[in-house]
Parts: sequence; structure tokens; C-alpha cells
Amino acid sequence: MSTVKSQIPQRIPLPRGQLLIDGRWRDAADGETRPTLDPTTEAPVTEVAQATAQDVNDAVAAARRAFEEGPWSRFHHEQRAKILFRVADLLDERAEEFALREAMDMGMPYRDFIDIIMPHCSGLFRFFGGLAMNAMDGGYRGSYEANLRILTRREPLGVVAAITPFNFPLALTCSKIAPALAAGNTVIHKPASDTPLSALALAQVMLDAGAPKGVYNLITGSGGVVGDLLVKHPEVDKIAFTGSTGVGQTIVRLGADTLKHTTMELGGKSPNIVFADANLEAAIQAAFWGIFWNKGEVCVAGSRLLVERPIYAEVVERLAAMAASATVGDPLDPNTMIGPIASRAEYEKVLGYIEVGQRSSARLVAGGGTRRLDGKGLFIEPTVFADASNDLKIAREEIFGPVLPVIAFDTEEDALRIANDTPYGLAAGIQTGDLGRALRLADRIKAGTVWLNTWHKYHPNAPFGGYKMSGFGREQGAEALQSYSQYKTVWANVG
Repeated sequence: MSTVKSQIPQRIPLPRGQLLIDGRWRDAADGETRPTLDPTTEAPVTEVAQATAQDVNDAVAAARRAFEEGPWSRFHHEQRAKILFRVADLLDERAEEFALREAMDMGMPYRDFIDIIMPHCSGLFRFFGGLAMNAMDGGYRGSYEANLRILTRREPLGVVAAITPFNFPLALTCSKIAPALAAGNTVIHKPASDTPLSALALAQVMLDAGAPKGVYNLITGSGGVVGDLLVKHPEVDKIAFTGSTGVGQTIVRLGADTLKHTTMELGGKSPNIVFADANLEAAIQAAFWGIFWNKGEVCVAGSRLLVERPIYAEVVERLAAMAASATVGDPLDPNTMIGPIASRAEYEKVLGYIEVGQRSSARLVAGGGTRRLDGKGLFIEPTVFADASNDLKIAREEIFGPVLPVIAFDTEEDALRIANDTPYGLAAGIQTGDLGRALRLADRIKAGTVWLNTWHKYHPNAPFGGYKMSGFGREQGAEALQSYSQYKTVWANVG
């Protein structure tokens, strides 16, 4: 695993971002661009093309041609795998470039990207490259009449549009692109409007890895223009989306007329349950990083902390002290623990929730304010509210920022009731020294991921997705490949 250099990386000018359509970089049809801003300095990093309807249609047409006429869908699995493995190698080779882009684009600490995010991203391409070499094969289902044979095969869906969010721009793109390409689909990537910089670099990686023209297309622009057109387009076969539940619902509705395949990885309000018999030091670390990693802009953040009453006061006190001493600052500084909020709109939204919390019955014990560097930056202090209840707005709605309500409970059943009392079901955590209790509760909590005595553990082999309003379908794991392919049954009369 790579490590961060001791010196602070320097911000550098980046070239203007273009669209990648049919293997060629080009400007938007009308030449329109939009600046992307560094949340630390609040200054523009570069200008990025804003795709038009014509650009969307061109990208879809290129992807369709590449699927129907090009070699990708007909490549032997090993040919596709070879390119995916090359993508993985190039990602690792260019890790510092990607880390710099994500730090300047959305405030991801450079150190975290190098040590955590990039190994996961390159690992996704290696995992699905390997999986493609055997998992896409069909089989012989036997003979049920003397002259009949039944054969099955798995085929790609066609054109996949990946619509990705601002909070983990590269990771949540790779989790869609890797299985989509491994299955033999062609792809159009639409990144979040506020954070397109790693998407531009990934598109270049695809070209350099040898992806045939039209197999991978990048169109940047607004969700209201680019996203909606992709969702409605009759030549797009699948939408893979990560984002808010509200936008996910809209995508499902808009895609219904063309019966789009969809994978929805949506919002969360994940409970983290700490019992009195837990290893308290480890549990508090899990609680702290569960919510404050990546400044709380994490769909599976442990954004509701449930603490058994005998240890409640101690946990609150220690968490408040950790929050007060956390280093908030420039994501390019290796000492920074918590960077800036990704955009001005998100910054204002999170501050609004903090104001709501301060007017509620909960008690502010840490944070609640903002920070500045040289008079600039979208920094919010890690914030803890004690004496919260599960009916408060800050405990029910996804804040998507460094804000933690802490709720007391008395019994195991009480904790389970509170944990499941949410429209979401993306993740949950249980911190306890009783393995039987941990497994018992893991069975009963309605969430797609449950962490026992830890938090924020991921692997390309582990399926990831939600229950309830947190979406449907799975990313990662062999299960993801299923959602990018379809079965064909062939009946053969051999008499």
C-alpha cells in the first residue's frame, strides 16, 4: 500500500475538461463550460464542458455502435479482463494525480485517498476482471427429452449509464464501471456536476488501457439536462445510480417508460449501537470515524449513535473531546483529519441542520461552528449532540455532514427498535463483547451491511447495497455482475 509523502502536495493548474465521446475528446456542442471550485480555497480549479442534448445523443449512439458493431461485447472474457487489469495498474501508477484531484475537487484528505480509496478502486477492476473470465459463462442444463438439449448463457445488457455522486467520485464510479465492462456492456459516465475531476482522469485511463472507441464515454454537465436525458433515452438499457433517495425515486419513475434496468444505492441514517460490555476504546474510535470520516459525506456514515445508559455519559464526554481536538484543515496537509464540505450548497445544508439541532431538545456538546483557512474554505467542525431522541429531525433525516446525534437506550430490544425505526436500511453497526448478541442483532437489523465491532470496512468481494428506502441491487461482489447481465436459454432439437 502506498504512503503519503512527508511534504504537502501542491495545488496545480489543471487543463480544461472536455467530453469523451466515441474515443475522442471534444468540447460541448455549444462550447459551454462551468468552473469547478476547490472547497478549501473557494477558487476555480478549471473549467469543465457542459454537455448538451446533442452531446448526450452522440454519446449514446457511440456506446450503442460499440456494443452492437464493435468488438467489446464479443470479446472473449480474457480479452476484456486484460484491459481491466491494465486499468487497475494505471490507477495505481497515477494514484497521486487522482488524490490531488479529489482533494481539490471535494475535500477528500490526500492521505486517505492514497491509503484507502485507490487500493479499493484498482482492486475493483482486478476483482471483476478475474470474475469475468468464468462468471459470464453459461452451462448445459441437461436433457429432458431424448432429442432436446437445454443450454444457458449470460449476455451483457447493452448500454449502461452510470450516474455518480460527489462524495466518493472515483470509488463510486469504479464500483459501477468495473462490473459493467466486465460483463461486456458499453458505458456512459455522468459524474456529479460539482466533482468531475477524477472522472476526467479515469476516462483518460480507459483510453490508455486500450478500451475500444465508444466503449467508455464521459459526459459532464447538470443532472437536470444530462442525467434526465440518459434516464429517458430509449437506447440506454441500464441506469446505475448512487445518490439521494429523492433523486433515485425520480430516476426510477423516468426510466419506467423504457423499462430500464436500475441499480439504486441511495441514502442512509445508519445506527451504531454501543453496549456497555464493548471494548470502549475501540467502540469510541469506531463511533468517531464512523461519522466523521470524509467529513460525514458518506452514505453509510454511522449518523445515529445509540449508547447503553450505564456508559452513556462517558461515551459522550470522550467523543466530544475527540471532536474538539480533531484537525480540521486543508486536505492536502497530511496532518488533516477532516477536510472541507464538498460544495457551498452542501455546506449551507449541513449548517441548517446544526441550527435545527441547536433549537431542539438535544444538547450541543462539541462543534457546531465553522472554520476558515486564510479567510476561505467550507469547513464545519465535527459536531456532537447529546440527549437526542429518535424523533428529532437530526436523528431522522440524512444530514450528509459531520453531525452526530447520540441517543441513550436501556435494553437490547430497545436498541433494536430504535435502530430499525427509520425509512432507511443501508448500514448498521454493533459494538459489544457478546458475540451471541452481536449475531442475534445482526440477523434482525434491517440493513444491507452490518459491522460488528468495527466500521467502514469494504472489499470488492463483499456485496454492498441497501434495504427499504436505501435502494435495491448490489454493487461489488459476484452479485454485482448479475445486475449487468441477463440470461438466455437455448432449446436445441438434436434429433
